[in-house]
Amino acid sequence: MSSPLSRLPLLLLASVLAACDDAPRFTQAEPGEALSGGQATVLRSDRNAYSMPSANLTPERRLDFSVGNSFFRNPWVIAPSTTTARDGLGPLFNTNACQNCHVRDGRGHPPEADSNNAVSMLVRVSIPDQPAYVKEIQRLGVVPEPVYGTQLQDMAIPGVRPEAKVRVDYSVEPVTFEDGYQVELRRPRLQITQLGYGPMHPDTRFSARIAPPMIGLGLLEAIPEAAILANEDPQDRNGDGIRGRANRVWDDAQGKTVVGRFGWKAGQPNVNQQNVHALAGDMGLTSTLKPEDDCTAAQVECLAAPNGDGQNGEKEVSDNILRLLTFYTRNLAVPARRKVDAPQVLAGKTLFFQAGCQGCHTPQFTTGSNSEPELANQLIRPYSDLLLHDMGPGLADNRSEFAAGGQDWRTPPLWGIGLSETVSGHTQFLHDGRARNLLEAVLWHGGEAEAARRHVLTFDAEQRAALLAFLNSL
Repeated sequence: MSSPLSRLPLLLLASVLAACDDAPRFTQAEPGEALSGGQATVLRSDRNAYSMPSANLTPERRLDFSVGNSFFRNPWVIAPSTTTARDGLGPLFNTNACQNCHVRDGRGHPPEADSNNAVSMLVRVSIPDQPAYVKEIQRLGVVPEPVYGTQLQDMAIPGVRPEAKVRVDYSVEPVTFEDGYQVELRRPRLQITQLGYGPMHPDTRFSARIAPPMIGLGLLEAIPEAAILANEDPQDRNGDGIRGRANRVWDDAQGKTVVGRFGWKAGQPNVNQQNVHALAGDMGLTSTLKPEDDCTAAQVECLAAPNGDGQNGEKEVSDNILRLLTFYTRNLAVPARRKVDAPQVLAGKTLFFQAGCQGCHTPQFTTGSNSEPELANQLIRPYSDLLLHDMGPGLADNRSEFAAGGQDWRTPPLWGIGLSETVSGHTQFLHDGRARNLLEAVLWHGGEAEAARRHVLTFDAEQRAALLAFLNSL
């Protein structure tokens, strides 16, 4: 059997081999390496490892964290209600509480086989860009589907029709390592049924997204913009095949285009706006930055439904509730790494670098001084550059979002990934949960990561185990 490396173009092969020669060999842990979130790191590895406040929060600030936690976990209800602080759910929605998607602040998953219950997975929709929609493209990054908007909502309050039901079927694609070891990858196929408002635009684009884990968001937000942009290399001037670039997205509060950091395509600029759009799209809740319900002109029942806005003009999610939610989501701590000194973990780290994975999964940053005091000036190890990368046709959703193309995805942070099963009860990874374990997730990499993937395909059983031991230590 020929080596997968032998099939690489010669220039790319040369860059891969050079990367192997230059990669460090790790024989001991770096100082402080276990503290992925700096001084905010928590020493937890149980099922609540993602749900702890930053370790350096003061007692007074922990009170705000706890109150924000209550609004994150408890369900919202239909308006009008005596529970005025939590009413206004819908008219269209995907769930009634943040916690339902981010169970224990962790990772969502696609629907089970033969199930229409997609509670922790949503489907984005849009149509190709058109000149008549310049303002929508500037603000939303996409052109909404005319009847269904930008996100399918599969639930609704009484008297309003849900938009659709979502199922996922899979086909299987085998991948073989150089030593003959075979892995079966699942390729998902979305099934959109029971459309509540008639057919969609014939050119509608769909993108399934599972809920990401909530840890470390405030620390990612605190990375200086200049530090993110320093890793951009859209022309691949260093010849390593990696062409990361920042997304440029609309900031609702500032009314201008800024660097994106959050979401699977880095479509949101900060934690507060990420929350605002999730509250609106996932639960149908209005706020100062999103004052209207997510109803299109064709959804008459939705437009006529009652809401929970206050008589004094206060929105369903008040500014104070949003402040508390944002404080909570900014300060969900990153758990400490485990076994950083174990020989197998160190061997896996060496293999990670030899494959060139750190070209996108940047190991560390130092946060800036103009953020929350607990999150400022911290040496953190998220293993992400927060940039967009072309991941090839295998992972493509063919749906653009601001500057992100149909094959582009933001590098997801790897910190805490080894506790996914402990916290969330499963190991389903990537933007749509297609990968059933970390090895499958690696093997779905393509595009700018194709050279790294092919290098991994040369690993024998011992090397595969070492790489997974390193990833599970994060």
